[in-house]
Amino acid sequence: MTLAERLDRLPLSPFHRRLTVSSGLGWMFDALDSGLVSFVLAVLAREWSLTPSQTGWIGSAGMAGMLVGAIVSGTLADRWGRRAVFLATLVLFSIATGLCGLATGFFSLLALRCLVGFGLGGELPVAAALVSEFAPSAHRGRLVVLLESFWAVGWAAAALIAWLFIPAYGWRAAFFLGALPALYTIHLRRSVPESPRFLLAQGRVAEAGAIVAGIERECGVEPPAPGDAAPEAAPAAAPAGFAALWSGERARRTLMLWIVWFAMVYSYYGIFIWLPTILVASGHTVVKSFEYVLIITAAQIPGYFTAAWVVDRAGRKPTLAVFLAGCAGACWGFGFHAASDTAIVAWGCLVSFFNLGAWGVLYTWTPESYPTALRARGAGWAAGVGRIGGILAPLVIGAILGSRPGANGVVFGHVAALVLIAAAASVILGAETRGASLESAAAQSEV
Repeated sequence: MTLAERLDRLPLSPFHRRLTVSSGLGWMFDALDSGLVSFVLAVLAREWSLTPSQTGWIGSAGMAGMLVGAIVSGTLADRWGRRAVFLATLVLFSIATGLCGLATGFFSLLALRCLVGFGLGGELPVAAALVSEFAPSAHRGRLVVLLESFWAVGWAAAALIAWLFIPAYGWRAAFFLGALPALYTIHLRRSVPESPRFLLAQGRVAEAGAIVAGIERECGVEPPAPGDAAPEAAPAAAPAGFAALWSGERARRTLMLWIVWFAMVYSYYGIFIWLPTILVASGHTVVKSFEYVLIITAAQIPGYFTAAWVVDRAGRKPTLAVFLAGCAGACWGFGFHAASDTAIVAWGCLVSFFNLGAWGVLYTWTPESYPTALRARGAGWAAGVGRIGGILAPLVIGAILGSRPGANGVVFGHVAALVLIAAAASVILGAETRGASLESAAAQSEV
């Protein structure tokens, strides 16, 4: 039995839960920063007399950094390891977030948001690859979706901080709080091991074997005797960089992932970066707008848990398609039927539920589509292309609102159309990977 097979056969254990929580808290801190900027922009638009276009540029600056960070960090994680890059990007975005609290004007905040985005964009796909490579195949979808669910917790925490702190202490205090996650890396260095699959791909068989044996003992499974362990094959030659993403049948998977990532990032950041500002512009007070967004954000959590329950039972393709279709319908309802306060909260909660459930499935499916030597790079490029949507969405929506104030139907209607295109792409181009080992799931894209 190979080391990869030994990892896949393990039962769910405290180790897997600890790894998911430890990585998930880093994910939560990412969301805390992304959420804080959406609330800060609602205040800065007034305090600094920002135009809708300038507000959009600040939102897009973080996405530009995330684009570069995802691609660079994914490539580095396939060379230097998942753990090292995960820790480095967490420190980078935490420190840069704190520095945002010292920004003196539009251009200084713009530059700092680019730096924050670099760290954020690098951490997310690397953390997903790390958890995927440890998770038993029967439970991989659930664990990665639960990892992603920490995003909802972080965004809810951002809404809570904005509601409690910004009106009382100002927007700078919110950014200073966002610097605290840098201290969390002290814990992560002790609790998160390097991926054995990465070590195997590097030919470091002894190190990988020691980590797997330690996990087996923690799970109550006796490691095989040295003479009984299956010999590990020599690592295959690493695929040739970017071109390998588009070789053979793998090109079909890459195309699907890029389309869905673009639509998902566009929809999420287009909606949630602008939502507090849209509500304030509609006549609600800052405190009331933050309160509504806090309620709407809380609906992300059951969306994740529902996806986690379904994804290993129904499969990646049908689960993602249903959640994307639900998100499109909710966006349409918010744009054209959210006239009262009750309707705003109800339609907003549905958008949150379906959008974030879809995100959990997407983060599960992405690393499963590539072999170990290409996994972080493939996930990084998919996330990077998605960030193009995140750059465009705040600018496009800012332009729409600048030329047609209150045009919520146009804003949410075009987002709904884009999400439907992503749903179609997932059905037509996607390959089901439910229950397969990472090695066999990735092999489906090698045919």
